[in-house]
Amino acid sequence: GGIEVLVSLARDGNEGQKEEAAGALWNLAAIADNQVAIAKAGGIAPLVALARDGTDGQKEEAAAALRCLACNADNQVAIA
Repeated sequence: GGIEVLVSLARDGNEGQKEEAAGALWNLAAIADNQVAIAKAGGIAPLVALARDGTDGQKEEAAAALRCLACNADNQVAIA
């Protein structure tokens, strides 16, 4: 699916791709089923990495995605 591709871009893409992928994951993370799917696809670790060490734009998009993902209790543990 598309979530796996976005996670891959957030992890391994160029600077612009990482920011756009984090933004797309943010939009998808607004839906509860996607919160689980993003976590299962390994999306939390690259988003945390971007929130910590990315460009300003990457940090903003990744932090917003993580905020949505944290609505799921299981994801809260993975994010922490």
